[in-house]
Order: sequence, then C-alpha cells, then structure tokens
Amino acid sequence: MLTADEAIERLKEGNSRFVSEERTVDSKQRPNFNRKQKPFAIILGCSDSRVPAEIVFDQGLGDLFVIRVAGNIVAPSQVGSVEFAADQFGTPLVVVLGHSRCGAVMATIEELAQPSNNNSTNVLSIVNRIKPVIEPLFATDLKNDPDKLLDCAIHANIMSSTNQLMHGSQVLENLIQNGKLKIIGAEYCLETGIVNFFNA
Repeated sequence: MLTADEAIERLKEGNSRFVSEERTVDSKQRPNFNRKQKPFAIILGCSDSRVPAEIVFDQGLGDLFVIRVAGNIVAPSQVGSVEFAADQFGTPLVVVLGHSRCGAVMATIEELAQPSNNNSTNVLSIVNRIKPVIEPLFATDLKNDPDKLLDCAIHANIMSSTNQLMHGSQVLENLIQNGKLKIIGAEYCLETGIVNFFNA
C-alpha cells in the first residue's frame, strides 16, 4: 500500500496526464478482482457529471474509492463510507474534491441572497449544510463581487468538509493520530482540467 504522500503524487501525475490528454488507463480492460479491493485513495467528490474522479486522475478500476454527493458535503452516510474504506482497506488518503462553478454552492449563494420557497426539502438539506460556511462571506466586501464570492465560497466549502472529516469521527481521528490517514482538500478547475491540492 502506498503512503498518503505517495498517493497524492500518484493523483497529481494522473491529473497531469489527463490535462495533457495522455491518459494511460484503458477503461475497457477489466482486471481480475477475485482478491480484496485495495484502493489507494478515497475521493469525496461532487456529483457533477463533469468531474468523474477516475477520469480526471487517470485511474482505473479498483484504484479509487469514490463517494459522490452534490456539493461534496459531509453527512453521516459520507462519514461512514470514508470510515469503512479507511478502516477496512487501509486506504491512507482522503481527498475532498470540489470544483469550480459548483451548482450546489451557487444554489446556496442564491438562497442566501434571495430565499425561495421553491426548493424541495431534499435539496434544502444540501443547501442547509453549505449555508453556515458561506453565510459569513456575505458580511465582507465579497458580496459586491459575485465571481470572487463564488470562488471563495467553493474553497470554504471544500475546507469545511475536510475539517468535518478530520474532526467529526473518532475512527478517522484515531487513524490520523496514528499516522495511518491523511485528509486534504482539492479543487478541480472545469476550464483547465487541473486539480489544485490544498495542504498537500
């Protein structure tokens, strides 16, 4: 099994191949998975159809344990999924992967700017998890610059989810303290295809 830092480097190398259109993984080849799976990284990413983790990191079947939810939010089921992979498979790295122009973050900004009664309770459950992270930004000059506000809100949301995973689970905290797990944030740029890693 790779170390967390080695896993980060493998993701960076894969993303570089993706950006340069030199992908090496052939998705048509299906390896033999009779043995236990051993993903080298856990990706908690957004459900956005333009951000498939295996493709943007140029990884194959069995390489990544991917959890996807709109806005890359952290709720109990996501925490449980991360705990499961980290504990059962010994996966050393978790990456919370957000992306530019995130629709869930945009919807939250719109809800804060002009509350609506049109959202379903299920959509609001996502918005309400992002709202406390973004609301303080409206008390700054960012409220006058929609583009910067969105960029800062996306970054804040990624880091909030990262922090929740680091400090909201005894299982994950123990793995981190024992040097068996590293949790970082990252942002995928839709325009360039580049993934920017935070605290890596």
